Amino acid sequence: MSENSKNLNGEVKQEKTESNNGSNGSGGSQETTRQDSIERILQRKQRVYQLPRNQKLTKLSMYSSCQAEECRCSGWKTPEENRHKDVEVDYCPDFGEECRNPNCKHSLETHIRHLGDISEEQMNELLGAIVDVENLYMSMLREADTDTKKVYAYLFRLLRQCILTRTQAVIRGPLGDPPFEQPSISKAVTNFVLHKYGHLHHSELDSMTEVAKTFLHCLNHWNFEAPSARQDLVNQEDVSNYKINYTRWLVFCHVPAFCSSLRHFETSIVFGRTLLKAVYQYVYQQLLAKCKTERDRMPPEKRSMLTQLPKFLEALKQEVVNEESPIWSQNFKPSAALVLHKSKRQHDGSASSAGKKLGEVKRFKKESDCEDLSDEVVARALKRINDSNYASRAEVVFPPNAPRDEAAKAEENRREIEFHVVGNSLTKPVTKQSMLWLLGLHSVFAHQLPGMPREYISQLVFDPKHKTLALIKEGRPIGGICFRTFATQGFTEIVFCAVTSSEQVKGYGTHLMNHLKDYSTQRGIKHFLTYADEFAIGYFKKQGFSKDIKVARQVYAGFIKEYEGATLMHCELHPSLIYTQFSSVIRKQKEIVKELITQRQQEVQKVHPGLSCFKEGVRSIPIESIPGLREVGWRPTFRAQRTARPLEESADPDKLANSLSGVLLAVRQHTAAWPFLKPVNQAEVPDYYDHIKYPMDLKTMTERLKNKYYVTRRLFMADMARIFTNCRLYNSPETEYYRCANTLERYFQTKMKEIGLWDK
Repeated sequence: MSENSKNLNGEVKQEKTESNNGSNGSGGSQETTRQDSIERILQRKQRVYQLPRNQKLTKLSMYSSCQAEECRCSGWKTPEENRHKDVEVDYCPDFGEECRNPNCKHSLETHIRHLGDISEEQMNELLGAIVDVENLYMSMLREADTDTKKVYAYLFRLLRQCILTRTQAVIRGPLGDPPFEQPSISKAVTNFVLHKYGHLHHSELDSMTEVAKTFLHCLNHWNFEAPSARQDLVNQEDVSNYKINYTRWLVFCHVPAFCSSLRHFETSIVFGRTLLKAVYQYVYQQLLAKCKTERDRMPPEKRSMLTQLPKFLEALKQEVVNEESPIWSQNFKPSAALVLHKSKRQHDGSASSAGKKLGEVKRFKKESDCEDLSDEVVARALKRINDSNYASRAEVVFPPNAPRDEAAKAEENRREIEFHVVGNSLTKPVTKQSMLWLLGLHSVFAHQLPGMPREYISQLVFDPKHKTLALIKEGRPIGGICFRTFATQGFTEIVFCAVTSSEQVKGYGTHLMNHLKDYSTQRGIKHFLTYADEFAIGYFKKQGFSKDIKVARQVYAGFIKEYEGATLMHCELHPSLIYTQFSSVIRKQKEIVKELITQRQQEVQKVHPGLSCFKEGVRSIPIESIPGLREVGWRPTFRAQRTARPLEESADPDKLANSLSGVLLAVRQHTAAWPFLKPVNQAEVPDYYDHIKYPMDLKTMTERLKNKYYVTRRLFMADMARIFTNCRLYNSPETEYYRCANTLERYFQTKMKEIGLWDK
């Protein structure tokens, strides 16, 4: 630990003392203490951000490894005579001063050699992390509880390592990833309000909604007791569950509120019934005590809310302990009476706006050239194709090109096969059946994926953070997909996918993937990512995967496991689709369209008499007056207006520069632009400039645009084309860089066309 960290301004000391005092209640003093502590830490960070650059570098040097060869010094140590001085206030050493570490003795300049080209933004980010590390260190020293101190020590080491490596802090381990339980406390409380008070008048319902928000706000700012202080937990399972949830709360909710270098989550969003049930009795008593002691000191509008709080807490208590309560159901829906009541309120409250929208819809329909089919016509077509005497009935039931999962769906309907999501758990017991299925799935994966070590397969299949969608036939698993969901990042990683060899070519693989897609969309996940080997690429392509990754790299980098020799593939899910029914719906739509075409053909297949007007001396007639023409679908077409020629460069140089600036900004912000944002580093790619004689990048183009280099659009287009040409020249087509170049080039052309500067 650096000397400077021992001379802190007392932020954490005061914060921790006050927080501990406030942990026995939830009054306004606790919330004020928390907010004051956060504000003091932010003020200190602002003071550090405003230091001169030399003092900032000195501060960073205390947490930076010495850059001298074979030196193991992990941070510059202040000389003995200056130990009482503070770098943040009155001390700025000379860069030639030596480190007082006897095993180092190198100059301050040697410790900051690697920070020469760091930007102010990056420097402030590192300095903010240093302040967080120092606060964590002081909290760790003052903490009496052993379990809490271990968590502080873990987070301190994590942030310390992130500062050394200049990387973002990512918490990995057996704690799992938020959210930890569904539905969340916030969702359950919302369900409770609708379930219990949905029948009330809207003013009373709004009042109870405010009470619920107050309860959730208190819960999000509550300081929970350490496991060692919970004498009421006598069941060993309850003790274990509370210890896990308490650690999760510290790591993801409590500490990040004071350390902005860690990602912060709200307690009510990431935790569910298990935590609320464990702490509710204590929170309930403290909040009731708050209502009695502070009611008279509250303003009138808050006083009415406190009057409702005891009744709300008592009613919620019954639902928390009730194992059959509907508020904890994933499929909770308000009663029909409540839906009608809400609809009536919305209708009464916005009659005028609704009338206006209705008028807009009518005008749109009147102005539209599209002719929509009536419900009666579609119903007639449906009735026709469902008729047992329908000529194409055989094609509907047994189509010549049946979907790959048709046979598997038929087996599932006959209950010959089943699909179950199974997984291991640290917080609740796992059934014997689930464990037997996991063992069977392990055998399937090990047999079908011989290139994967059995120990690695065991590690992931039985890891609580991973789940497996199991295909069960005759009571045993014959296939499955092992996956891990990163809810905070919005994607699921598919790790293993296999069907036993004797059951392949039956559509099981496609039906498995469709079930997983439905499982994911129901939980708000819209992206799949996986590394596929050369034998699996074809399968994943058939399931809608592509090598064109549409997710920004920073979303999945550091989360998904990378496999050497495999190809990263991506699949984007549509939340409105039910994938297990998709092929059937498409086939049914196709039959309806064919029947509608047949019906229309029967209507329009009429023989009209020939035109006799020309014999009577008429030289020409409007085309729309020809009998039968409109009936076959003809509509008058309007000639499109000629578009203007692309903007001439010499006409208005400032206008051209503004247009190019907008295009360049859009290209820089595209998710595929990350390889081209700055020049290629020769230290990282030594032979790059041996092959590329005329390099170009988006940073150089930005500087050229500022210097008014692009007097014509042709110069701008040439530089942009050079970026993509260089990339494709140096990289092979299967690389991610090559794909990024293709994607970004298409996007650039689209943006140029939008402003009329593309005429190729």
